[in-house]
Amino acid sequence: MTAIYRGMDRAALDAAYNNSAAVADSANWLARWRVRSTEVRTMPGAQLDVAYGNAPRARLDYLPAGKTGAPLFMFIHGGYWQRNDKDIFAFVAEGPRAHGVDVAMLGYSLAPQARLSDIVREVEQALTFLARNSGQFGFDPAKIYAGGWSAGGHLAAVASQWPLLRGALAISGIFDLAPMALCYINDKVQLDKNEIETLSPVHLLRKGMAPLHVAVGGDELSELKRQSLSFKERADSPGLPVSLHVLAGRHHYSILEELAKPDGMLTSDLMQLMARHVKG
Repeated sequence: MTAIYRGMDRAALDAAYNNSAAVADSANWLARWRVRSTEVRTMPGAQLDVAYGNAPRARLDYLPAGKTGAPLFMFIHGGYWQRNDKDIFAFVAEGPRAHGVDVAMLGYSLAPQARLSDIVREVEQALTFLARNSGQFGFDPAKIYAGGWSAGGHLAAVASQWPLLRGALAISGIFDLAPMALCYINDKVQLDKNEIETLSPVHLLRKGMAPLHVAVGGDELSELKRQSLSFKERADSPGLPVSLHVLAGRHHYSILEELAKPDGMLTSDLMQLMARHVKG
Protein backbone atom coordinates (compact mmCIF):
# COMPACT_ATOMS: atom_id res chain seq x y z
CA MET A 1 0.00 0.00 0.00
CA THR A 2 1.13 3.55 -0.72
CA ALA A 3 1.96 5.88 2.15
CA ILE A 4 -0.36 8.91 2.14
CA TYR A 5 0.42 10.66 5.44
CA ARG A 6 3.41 10.53 7.78
CA GLY A 7 4.47 7.15 6.37
CA MET A 8 0.98 5.61 6.83
CA ASP A 9 -1.16 4.05 4.12
CA ARG A 10 -4.94 4.46 4.15
CA ALA A 11 -5.59 1.49 6.44
CA ALA A 12 -2.99 2.64 8.97
CA LEU A 13 -4.27 6.21 8.89
CA ASP A 14 -7.84 5.02 9.41
CA ALA A 15 -6.70 3.07 12.47
CA ALA A 16 -4.66 6.02 13.73
CA TYR A 17 -7.84 8.08 14.17
CA ASN A 18 -10.38 5.38 15.03
CA ASN A 19 -10.98 6.12 18.70
CA SER A 20 -13.98 3.79 18.91
CA ALA A 21 -11.92 0.80 17.82
CA ALA A 22 -8.98 1.77 20.03
CA VAL A 23 -11.13 1.58 23.18
CA ALA A 24 -12.70 -1.88 23.24
CA ASP A 25 -15.70 -0.87 25.38
CA SER A 26 -16.31 2.51 23.78
CA ALA A 27 -19.98 1.70 23.12
CA ASN A 28 -20.48 0.98 26.83
CA TRP A 29 -18.99 4.36 27.73
CA LEU A 30 -21.51 6.10 25.48
CA ALA A 31 -24.39 4.05 26.88
CA ARG A 32 -23.46 4.93 30.46
CA TRP A 33 -23.08 8.60 29.56
CA ARG A 34 -26.56 8.67 28.07
CA VAL A 35 -28.10 7.21 31.22
CA ARG A 36 -26.29 9.68 33.46
CA SER A 37 -27.10 12.60 31.16
CA THR A 38 -30.81 11.76 31.09
CA GLU A 39 -30.86 12.26 34.85
CA VAL A 40 -28.89 15.52 34.69
CA ARG A 41 -31.27 16.95 32.08
CA THR A 42 -34.17 16.58 34.54
CA MET A 43 -32.55 18.97 37.02
CA PRO A 44 -34.66 21.91 38.27
CA GLY A 45 -34.22 25.03 36.18
CA ALA A 46 -32.92 23.25 33.09
CA GLN A 47 -33.96 24.81 29.79
CA LEU A 48 -33.93 22.06 27.18
CA ASP A 49 -33.79 22.17 23.38
CA VAL A 50 -33.63 25.94 23.15
CA ALA A 51 -33.43 26.95 19.47
CA TYR A 52 -30.50 29.19 18.58
CA GLY A 53 -30.95 28.74 14.81
CA ASN A 54 -33.31 27.34 12.21
CA ALA A 55 -31.67 23.96 11.59
CA PRO A 56 -33.34 21.01 13.38
CA ARG A 57 -30.22 20.27 15.46
CA ALA A 58 -29.41 23.93 16.18
CA ARG A 59 -30.56 23.51 19.77
CA LEU A 60 -28.93 23.82 23.17
CA ASP A 61 -29.66 22.73 26.73
CA TYR A 62 -29.03 25.30 29.45
CA LEU A 63 -28.07 23.82 32.83
CA PRO A 64 -27.76 26.55 35.48
CA ALA A 65 -25.66 26.39 38.61
CA GLY A 66 -28.28 28.39 40.51
CA LYS A 67 -26.56 31.73 40.94
CA THR A 68 -27.25 34.91 38.97
CA GLY A 69 -24.23 36.33 37.19
CA ALA A 70 -22.38 33.01 36.94
CA PRO A 71 -19.74 32.33 34.31
CA LEU A 72 -20.94 30.29 31.33
CA PHE A 73 -19.24 27.20 29.91
CA MET A 74 -20.52 26.19 26.45
CA PHE A 75 -19.70 22.52 25.80
CA ILE A 76 -19.48 21.11 22.25
CA HIS A 77 -19.83 17.35 21.83
CA GLY A 78 -17.65 15.09 19.69
CA GLY A 79 -18.23 12.41 17.08
CA TYR A 80 -16.01 13.50 14.18
CA TRP A 81 -18.62 16.09 13.11
CA GLN A 82 -20.91 13.27 11.92
CA ARG A 83 -22.47 11.50 14.92
CA ASN A 84 -23.65 11.81 18.56
CA ASP A 85 -25.81 14.54 20.06
CA LYS A 86 -25.82 16.96 22.99
CA ASP A 87 -28.18 14.76 25.03
CA ILE A 88 -25.43 12.18 25.63
CA PHE A 89 -23.03 14.66 27.22
CA ALA A 90 -25.01 16.53 29.87
CA PHE A 91 -23.20 14.49 32.53
CA VAL A 92 -20.06 16.62 32.07
CA ALA A 93 -21.94 19.66 33.40
CA GLU A 94 -21.76 18.32 36.95
CA GLY A 95 -18.12 19.23 37.42
CA PRO A 96 -18.39 22.92 36.43
CA ARG A 97 -21.82 23.37 38.05
CA ALA A 98 -20.41 22.30 41.41
CA HIS A 99 -18.19 25.39 41.20
CA GLY A 100 -21.00 27.81 40.34
CA VAL A 101 -20.57 27.68 36.55
CA ASP A 102 -23.61 27.56 34.25
CA VAL A 103 -23.31 25.10 31.37
CA ALA A 104 -24.83 25.19 27.88
CA MET A 105 -24.74 21.87 26.02
CA LEU A 106 -24.55 22.62 22.31
CA GLY A 107 -26.14 20.63 19.51
CA TYR A 108 -25.28 21.22 15.87
CA SER A 109 -25.92 19.88 12.37
CA LEU A 110 -23.92 16.84 11.30
CA ALA A 111 -22.11 15.75 8.16
CA PRO A 112 -22.93 14.82 5.46
CA GLN A 113 -26.04 17.01 5.71
CA ALA A 114 -23.80 19.92 6.76
CA ARG A 115 -20.29 20.89 5.71
CA LEU A 116 -17.71 21.63 8.40
CA SER A 117 -17.89 25.32 7.48
CA ASP A 118 -21.65 25.18 8.19
CA ILE A 119 -21.02 23.54 11.56
CA VAL A 120 -18.50 26.22 12.53
CA ARG A 121 -21.02 28.91 11.59
CA GLU A 122 -23.61 27.23 13.82
CA VAL A 123 -21.23 27.22 16.78
CA GLU A 124 -20.61 30.94 16.27
CA GLN A 125 -24.35 31.48 15.91
CA ALA A 126 -24.93 29.69 19.23
CA LEU A 127 -22.28 31.78 20.96
CA THR A 128 -23.81 35.00 19.63
CA PHE A 129 -27.29 33.85 20.66
CA LEU A 130 -26.16 33.11 24.19
CA ALA A 131 -24.34 36.43 24.56
CA ARG A 132 -27.38 38.36 23.32
CA ASN A 133 -29.71 36.49 25.65
CA SER A 134 -27.59 36.45 28.79
CA GLY A 135 -30.34 38.25 30.68
CA GLN A 136 -32.81 35.47 29.88
CA PHE A 137 -30.42 32.81 31.13
CA GLY A 138 -28.91 34.79 34.00
CA PHE A 139 -25.17 34.45 33.34
CA ASP A 140 -22.49 37.13 33.04
CA PRO A 141 -21.92 37.88 29.30
CA ALA A 142 -18.38 39.01 30.09
CA LYS A 143 -17.51 35.51 31.31
CA ILE A 144 -18.24 33.14 28.43
CA TYR A 145 -15.96 30.12 27.94
CA ALA A 146 -16.19 27.24 25.50
CA GLY A 147 -14.99 23.68 25.61
CA GLY A 148 -15.35 20.52 23.63
CA TRP A 149 -14.21 16.94 23.22
CA SER A 150 -12.74 15.28 20.12
CA ALA A 151 -14.38 17.05 17.15
CA GLY A 152 -15.83 19.39 19.75
CA GLY A 153 -12.26 20.09 20.85
CA HIS A 154 -11.54 21.23 17.30
CA LEU A 155 -14.60 23.49 17.35
CA ALA A 156 -13.64 24.94 20.74
CA ALA A 157 -10.15 25.72 19.42
CA VAL A 158 -11.64 27.50 16.42
CA ALA A 159 -13.94 29.44 18.76
CA SER A 160 -10.95 30.65 20.81
CA GLN A 161 -10.31 33.08 17.96
CA TRP A 162 -13.68 34.81 18.44
CA PRO A 163 -13.91 38.00 20.53
CA LEU A 164 -16.94 36.94 22.60
CA LEU A 165 -14.96 34.15 24.28
CA ARG A 166 -12.74 34.65 27.32
CA GLY A 167 -11.12 31.24 27.14
CA ALA A 168 -11.49 27.72 25.77
CA LEU A 169 -10.78 24.12 26.78
CA ALA A 170 -10.03 21.72 23.90
CA ILE A 171 -10.12 18.08 25.03
CA SER A 172 -8.66 15.36 22.80
CA GLY A 173 -9.06 17.71 19.87
CA ILE A 174 -8.17 17.81 16.20
CA PHE A 175 -6.00 20.80 15.35
CA ASP A 176 -4.86 19.95 11.82
CA LEU A 177 -7.54 18.78 9.40
CA ALA A 178 -5.12 17.56 6.73
CA PRO A 179 -5.12 13.89 7.84
CA MET A 180 -8.91 13.99 8.27
CA ALA A 181 -9.25 14.57 4.52
CA LEU A 182 -7.23 11.42 3.79
CA CYS A 183 -8.92 8.86 6.06
CA TYR A 184 -12.34 7.28 6.63
CA ILE A 185 -13.61 10.36 8.47
CA ASN A 186 -13.78 12.24 5.20
CA ASP A 187 -16.21 9.76 3.66
CA LYS A 188 -18.98 11.84 5.24
CA VAL A 189 -17.28 15.12 6.18
CA GLN A 190 -15.98 15.75 2.63
CA LEU A 191 -13.49 18.45 3.55
CA ASP A 192 -12.31 20.70 0.74
CA LYS A 193 -8.97 22.49 0.44
CA ASN A 194 -10.40 25.79 1.68
CA GLU A 195 -11.85 24.20 4.83
CA ILE A 196 -8.56 22.48 5.60
CA GLU A 197 -6.69 25.78 5.31
CA THR A 198 -9.20 28.07 7.03
CA LEU A 199 -10.67 25.77 9.72
CA SER A 200 -7.54 24.01 11.01
CA PRO A 201 -6.65 25.60 14.36
CA VAL A 202 -2.93 25.28 13.51
CA HIS A 203 -3.53 27.85 10.77
CA LEU A 204 -5.62 30.18 12.95
CA LEU A 205 -3.17 30.93 15.76
CA ARG A 206 -2.88 34.68 16.20
CA LYS A 207 -2.19 37.42 18.69
CA GLY A 208 -5.29 38.41 20.61
CA MET A 209 -6.79 34.92 20.74
CA ALA A 210 -8.46 33.85 23.98
CA PRO A 211 -6.41 31.66 26.33
CA LEU A 212 -6.74 28.06 25.15
CA HIS A 213 -6.11 25.03 27.34
CA VAL A 214 -5.42 21.81 25.44
CA ALA A 215 -5.85 18.45 27.18
CA VAL A 216 -5.22 14.94 25.91
CA GLY A 217 -5.10 11.54 27.55
CA GLY A 218 -1.78 9.81 28.00
CA ASP A 219 -3.37 6.56 26.78
CA GLU A 220 -4.94 8.02 23.65
CA LEU A 221 -3.99 7.13 20.10
CA SER A 222 -0.55 8.41 19.10
CA GLU A 223 -1.97 10.69 16.41
CA LEU A 224 -4.31 12.38 18.89
CA LYS A 225 -1.40 13.03 21.22
CA ARG A 226 0.78 14.24 18.35
CA GLN A 227 -1.90 16.68 17.21
CA SER A 228 -2.08 18.26 20.68
CA LEU A 229 1.68 18.39 21.15
CA SER A 230 2.30 19.84 17.68
CA PHE A 231 -0.36 22.48 18.19
CA LYS A 232 1.19 23.53 21.49
CA GLU A 233 4.62 23.74 19.87
CA ARG A 234 3.25 25.86 17.03
CA ALA A 235 1.70 28.25 19.57
CA ASP A 236 4.87 28.50 21.65
CA SER A 237 6.96 30.15 18.95
CA PRO A 238 4.97 33.41 18.87
CA GLY A 239 4.22 33.16 22.60
CA LEU A 240 0.49 32.61 22.29
CA PRO A 241 -1.67 31.71 25.33
CA VAL A 242 -1.94 27.96 24.73
CA SER A 243 -1.22 25.48 27.53
CA LEU A 244 -1.14 21.68 27.43
CA HIS A 245 -2.09 19.03 29.97
CA VAL A 246 -1.42 15.35 29.24
CA LEU A 247 -3.59 13.30 31.61
CA ALA A 248 -1.72 10.12 32.50
CA GLY A 249 -3.76 6.91 32.41
CA ARG A 250 -6.73 8.47 30.57
CA HIS A 251 -7.93 7.32 27.17
CA HIS A 252 -10.26 9.02 24.69
CA TYR A 253 -13.37 8.25 26.75
CA SER A 254 -12.18 8.13 30.34
CA ILE A 255 -10.71 11.62 30.00
CA LEU A 256 -14.21 13.14 30.10
CA GLU A 257 -14.72 11.80 33.61
CA GLU A 258 -12.20 14.44 34.67
CA LEU A 259 -14.66 17.15 33.63
CA ALA A 260 -17.73 15.44 35.07
CA LYS A 261 -16.25 15.29 38.59
CA PRO A 262 -16.17 18.43 40.77
CA ASP A 263 -12.60 17.52 41.76
CA GLY A 264 -11.61 16.26 38.30
CA MET A 265 -8.42 17.36 36.62
CA LEU A 266 -10.25 19.00 33.72
CA THR A 267 -12.66 20.73 36.05
CA SER A 268 -9.62 22.13 37.84
CA ASP A 269 -8.12 23.19 34.50
CA LEU A 270 -11.34 25.01 33.62
CA MET A 271 -11.47 26.81 36.93
CA GLN A 272 -7.83 27.86 36.53
CA LEU A 273 -8.67 29.17 33.06
CA MET A 274 -11.49 31.25 34.51
CA ALA A 275 -9.31 32.49 37.37
CA ARG A 276 -6.66 33.50 34.84
CA HIS A 277 -9.12 35.83 33.18
CA VAL A 278 -10.23 37.35 36.47
CA LYS A 279 -6.62 38.06 37.39
CA GLY A 280 -5.66 39.15 33.87
